[in-house]
Amino acid sequence: MLRTHLALELTKENIGDEVRLSGWVDRFRDHGGVIFLDLRDYSGKMQIVLHDDSMLEGVHRETVISITGKLRARSEDTINTKQDTGYIEVFADNLEILGTCKSMLPFEINESMSTREDLRLMFRYLDLRNPMMRDNIVLRANIISFIRKQMTELGFLEVQTPILTASSPEGARDYLVPSRKHKGKFYALPQAPQIFKQLLMVSGIDKYFQIAPCFRDEDARGDRSPGEFYQLDFKMAFAEQEDVFAVGEKVMYETFTEFTKKKVSPPPFRRITYDESMLKYGTDKPDLRNPLVICDLTEFFSKVEFPLFKGKPVRGIVADCSGRPRSFFDNSLKFATSIGMKGLGYLTLADGLFKGPIEKFLSTEQTNELIESLGMKNGDTLFFICDAKAVVDGLAGEIRTWLGTTLEVVDTDSFEFCYITDYPMYEYNFDTKRIDFTHNPFSMPVGGLDALESKDPLEIYAYQYDIVCNGIELSSGAVRNHSPEIMKKAFAIAGYSEKELKERFGALYNAFQYGAPPHAGMAPGIDRIVMLLAEEETIRDVIAFPLNSNAQDYLLGAPGEVTKEQLRDVHINIRG
Repeated sequence: MLRTHLALELTKENIGDEVRLSGWVDRFRDHGGVIFLDLRDYSGKMQIVLHDDSMLEGVHRETVISITGKLRARSEDTINTKQDTGYIEVFADNLEILGTCKSMLPFEINESMSTREDLRLMFRYLDLRNPMMRDNIVLRANIISFIRKQMTELGFLEVQTPILTASSPEGARDYLVPSRKHKGKFYALPQAPQIFKQLLMVSGIDKYFQIAPCFRDEDARGDRSPGEFYQLDFKMAFAEQEDVFAVGEKVMYETFTEFTKKKVSPPPFRRITYDESMLKYGTDKPDLRNPLVICDLTEFFSKVEFPLFKGKPVRGIVADCSGRPRSFFDNSLKFATSIGMKGLGYLTLADGLFKGPIEKFLSTEQTNELIESLGMKNGDTLFFICDAKAVVDGLAGEIRTWLGTTLEVVDTDSFEFCYITDYPMYEYNFDTKRIDFTHNPFSMPVGGLDALESKDPLEIYAYQYDIVCNGIELSSGAVRNHSPEIMKKAFAIAGYSEKELKERFGALYNAFQYGAPPHAGMAPGIDRIVMLLAEEETIRDVIAFPLNSNAQDYLLGAPGEVTKEQLRDVHINIRG
C-alpha cells in the first residue's frame, strides 16, 4: 500500500499507530536540526517531522513523496489551531520519492488564484492543487450528485442525448464538425438537447433529465464559458408552466440551502414579467438584493417645460444619499458618461425642497406631486435617466447597480431568486430587416394559434421564463409548442417556408404528426449554480479545464492546426 490513510482521516485515536501517507511537499521549515515538512494530499495537510537531512535529498516543493512513521501528539507549544490536523504530526522513519518535481515552479501553489490567468491555465494541473480550487471542484461534484438524487426522487428518468447532431438556429453560433463519410456535409455540436428532449416527450418518456453538455460559439463573460457548459436539462409531459416552476423552485431552493449558510429566498419564487423587470430594474436579470427601484417619470415630465426631457422616456431612481460628499455626485456623473450617457441629472430633497439644476423647471405643485408620489424623505436624491427608448432602460439599470453597490445597500448575505416570465416571442432585426425569434423558436406563444394569426408579431408573448438569482440568469425554459399548425405559423412569421421547416426540423415536424403531448421544462446552468455557491467572480474558477476568455486552451493548445491528411479526410481545403 502506498498509503494507509489520507491526512484528515487521522485523529487522536490513531496516536501511536504506524502510518504511511503519500502526497505533495507543500513547504519546509528548518528549526535547527529538526525539519518540519507539510505534506498535502487530497484531503488536507499533515505536519511531518524529520531528524535526518539526508532523507530530503532530491526533494523540492511539490515533489510527490511517501512518508512512513509513527503518529504522535504535538507538544502544547506547537499546536496549530488553524489547521484540522494541527494537534498531531508524523515522526518520519522513511521518506520515498514517488514523483520528482522541478526546483522552480511557475507560480506559488497557494497563491495561484491571484496569478495571471494565462499562466494558471497553461499549468492548470498545478493550479488545481491549490486547496481553494480543489474545494471548488469538489463542491461542483457534490452539487451535481445532490441534483441528480433530487431529480431521480422526483420521478425523472436520466437519458443521454447525442453530441453529434444537426445544426439548429437556437440563438448562438454552432460548432460545426465536418463529415468524413459524407462529403461537404457537417454535424453540429448541440447548443442544447432541445429537439431531442421534445422527441422524448413524443416518445412517451414522461419526465426526462440529464446533466447535459452544451456547445455554443459565444464570446466569454464572467458568468459564461466561451465553448461548452453544463446544464440540468429537464422536460415534463402533460405539464404547464406552474408545474415546471414547482420543480425548479424545489431543486434550486434545496440545492442552495444544502450548500450555503446564507439566507435563500423560499418558494414560491417571486414572478416578474419581462416588461416589468425591464422598467423597474433595467434588465431581465434583476438583482433583488438591491432595494433600489426604477420608476417611469415620462408622463410626469411631459407636463414639465424642461427641453432636455421633451419627447423622450424618462426614468428615475430614488436613493438615500444623505451625508454623501460632493465627490459622490461627481463620481456618479463620471460613471454615467462612461456608459454612454450625456449626463446624469439629480434633485436632492432637503427641508421639503428640491435642490439641483432641474428644480427651477418645477412648480411648487409639481415638486410636491413628485415628492408625494415617490415617497421621498429628506436626504433622498432622485436621479434622472433620459435617452432613446431602445437604450433608456438598460442605462437606468446600470445606474441602479452602480448606486446600489456604491451606497452599499445590496444584501450580500443572501440569495434572492425570481422568475422572469412572458418574454416577447419576436423582435425586429434592424440588420436583416426581418422579424426574428427572441428566444427558442420552439416555444408556445401565449394565445396559441389565434395570437399568431391576429396580433402584431412584436406584441406576441411566449410562455418563456428564466430563473434569476442575484443578477445572474440561472435557467431558461419554456412551455414548448407541440402543434404542427402552430409550428408552421410561428416559423412563417420569422420568414421560414414550410419547405424550409421540413428540411431543417423535419424530425420534430414529423413527430408532431403522430400525437405529441403538451410539454414544458427548463435548464438551470450547473456552472453558474456552482459559481454562486462557491462565491467566485468568474465561471472559469469552478470548471476543471476551461477555455480562456478568448476561447483558447493554453494547456493542450486548442484550437490548433491539423495535418493536411486530416483535412483531406473531411474534404476541407483551407484558402489563403
